[in-house]
Amino acid sequence: MIHRACLPPFTRRDALKKFATGIGMTAFASMAHPIAAAAEASGNPWMPKAPHFAPKAKNVIVVFLQGGLSQIDSFDYKPMLDKYDGKPLPYETPRTEFATGNLMKSPFSFKKYGSLGIEVSELFPYTAKVIDEFSIVRSMISDIPNHGPSVLMMNTGNVRAGRPSMGSWVVYGLGTENQNLPGFIVLSAGAGGGGNNFGSAFLPAVYQGTLVPYNVSDPNKQIQYLTNTRQNLTQQREQLDLLRDMDKMYVEKVNGAPELEATIQSMEVAFRMQTEAPEVFDLRKESPAMLAKYGDGGIGRGCLTARRLVEKGVRFVQVVHGGWDHHADIMGHKHTSKDVDQPVAALVEDLRDRGLLDETLVLVTSEFGRTPVINLGGFRSVHNGRDHNIYGFTILMAGGGSKRANIYGSTDDFGFKVTENPVHVHDLHATVLHMLGLNHERLTYRYAGRNFRLTDVEGRVVKDILA
Repeated sequence: MIHRACLPPFTRRDALKKFATGIGMTAFASMAHPIAAAAEASGNPWMPKAPHFAPKAKNVIVVFLQGGLSQIDSFDYKPMLDKYDGKPLPYETPRTEFATGNLMKSPFSFKKYGSLGIEVSELFPYTAKVIDEFSIVRSMISDIPNHGPSVLMMNTGNVRAGRPSMGSWVVYGLGTENQNLPGFIVLSAGAGGGGNNFGSAFLPAVYQGTLVPYNVSDPNKQIQYLTNTRQNLTQQREQLDLLRDMDKMYVEKVNGAPELEATIQSMEVAFRMQTEAPEVFDLRKESPAMLAKYGDGGIGRGCLTARRLVEKGVRFVQVVHGGWDHHADIMGHKHTSKDVDQPVAALVEDLRDRGLLDETLVLVTSEFGRTPVINLGGFRSVHNGRDHNIYGFTILMAGGGSKRANIYGSTDDFGFKVTENPVHVHDLHATVLHMLGLNHERLTYRYAGRNFRLTDVEGRVVKDILA
């Protein structure tokens, strides 16, 4: 019998049990989770990992317009709406969240921009100037016309909570280049739905998104407890080493404790962040001209921070902007679009000018679009609002191996339903992973007796939007 200080006796039976389960489970883990096994063997779950094949993109920035950008008031111009304004839809209205009425034209004017003469709404004058950098997908479809399930679908590939987010899958599959910052960071002023949309679910907790508010200018206030005023770095390192050794003894005692191991990893990351986070999140280090380029609003700070993060090697950044749910009056788009138009255009231009756009995919998306018919029910005062539309909406992609000056797919004459080249959210996810060099069918994690993946059992790579 072996005795260890502060621990129960370690018997021969324990040794045999540990040997059998340890060797067996290690072998099983290496087969079931080859990516996780490699990360564990290195002692660093964030280590950069080889993709399945040569990637187009290294990093991803998602600008998520939560609430539902209206495609027919932004990037999918429909002149037939002008002609049939106020008249009934000439086919059966698809299922929407609320009751809907007759067709309603866009209250916004459109002009042609770029080499293809793409019609862009007056709501997006800055984006219009760089429209040739984008691949515009006008044929997106999703499953459920409600915010909760659709936000989950766009972020996790499933309408139910409990699945890892796309950012978590990407960092699990590829790791991240900067070990002093989280590989997946979510910049938000409060929107986004929280952990269900950015969490790691059954993936190791170290891969979940780190939420940072972009409407706070002081890095020490953006990230709580970023600076330790009671201990210097040497003292903190000694304390962490002691805690790590004690935790490892406990982990050995119970033959594994994933939650505790994740906590240890999080503490290590928090320690390392002290050296780099204050620098990367401090936008006061940018020139007045650069700050003016992105604009004064919080979303401008979010997009600028996103550029700084990918420049530092962060793998996946999501910038969330809420307030797009305009059931009562679509004129509300005038305010939300003003918030994001300049920052998005500045982000794409800035990445391009720094030589980062080719390796950084910028994805601008909502959870769904909006109907071409007027919203009638559910609100006290309805003037000219639009309901949710999962049957045909628009997203924008720039850089990262996407085609420039490209339009893919189309909706009907009224912008309600896809008529050509439908792209389900599963297809979008498969394509994003492909651009990062990941085969969506091979990026799996075994949980509860089956292999899970971001695209579930569906998804196809949309090759016509790839450069």
